[in-house]
Amino acid sequence: MEGITQAIILAAGEGQRLKPFTGLLPKVMLPIAGNPILQYVVEALAQNGIRRIVMVVGYKKEQVQDYFSSGQGFGVEIDYVVQPQQLGTAHALRQVRDLADDRFLVLAGDNVIDANTIAPLVNAAANTMLIKTQEDVSKYGVVLVHDGLIREVVEKPAEKISNLVNTGIYAFNREVFDFLDDEVKLTSVIQRMITEGCDVFAQETDGTWLDAVYPWDILKLNNLILSRISPSLGGKLESGAVVKGPVSIGDGTIIRSNCYVVGPALIGDDCEIGPSVCIFPSTSVGNGAVISPFSIVRNAIIGNNVLIGPSSAIQDSIIAPGAIVRGRFTARSGEATTMIEGEYYQVKMGAIVGNYSELADNVIVAPGVIIGNHCRIKPTKVIGENIPDGGLVV
Repeated sequence: MEGITQAIILAAGEGQRLKPFTGLLPKVMLPIAGNPILQYVVEALAQNGIRRIVMVVGYKKEQVQDYFSSGQGFGVEIDYVVQPQQLGTAHALRQVRDLADDRFLVLAGDNVIDANTIAPLVNAAANTMLIKTQEDVSKYGVVLVHDGLIREVVEKPAEKISNLVNTGIYAFNREVFDFLDDEVKLTSVIQRMITEGCDVFAQETDGTWLDAVYPWDILKLNNLILSRISPSLGGKLESGAVVKGPVSIGDGTIIRSNCYVVGPALIGDDCEIGPSVCIFPSTSVGNGAVISPFSIVRNAIIGNNVLIGPSSAIQDSIIAPGAIVRGRFTARSGEATTMIEGEYYQVKMGAIVGNYSELADNVIVAPGVIIGNHCRIKPTKVIGENIPDGGLVV
């Protein structure tokens, strides 16, 4: 039997728990080490010979379509289907009924995967769910397996009943459409198939599979991608600048004298770094960013066109595109309790600064604090609690 040659990528969702970043971008377009999450999915498919892709888009769909276009630039062919309301994964799949092959893969567009992750599914003959062992299963659909068959999927169980989780990646036959009806979630569809006597096979993977559910997850994904980068120098190093380990430096970037950059790290195109700036491992710097003298950045994501003022210290933090952070800014890492969508989480991280926010001189942001998009913060403020989009602190 020939391998599967078509994939359906579910890329319509907003990503409410990833605000402020998803205020201006769909979740699948969040940049990780210089590329949108969705690009890693498309590349993994292409490397497995799956070049015909149907993307289900919705929230801010134009950004997805503008970036990927016909798919030609990524070695694939992409058709787009719009899910007008983001009602769930089963509802999204229902939109592509007329375009689906007899056998096809279904993937979420918001997980970082590699080619090895999905390779075992390419030759799946029957309905199959890709599963993976996870230590912390609390935020996943946990899977009970018997004799190679899925027996039950339990969403976010209160106690640990298994360490196998549903990756949200499937090989389906067209018969899945017979079970969709008015279901919203694909896990409900799977459960219904099982109840009605349809075999759904389990295929375990030990390949890369990481999803971004909360803002701090983006740092984990960034670390993962950076751990694989190869050294490259497209820009210019001034005398006295030191670069150690796997560091990728983009075209037109200047690393000024007495800078110290330790990989893994990625610095985009047309950046100006230093002089006398230290960039430590697990840091991504977007295109057009400026990091001013005597600043220290460690395990952080600095977005496109961000300005970091002189003598700033940034650790375990994310500064979103277009933000302006003036001199002597401090975002140190620490244990913190932060609130997302009305729920509290214990995290170890620095600060999150949203798109196009502007922080004046001598601002200190406490660990775990999230500053929204388009905020303005006046000088010498200590920010100890989350600031909503458009907030002004005087």
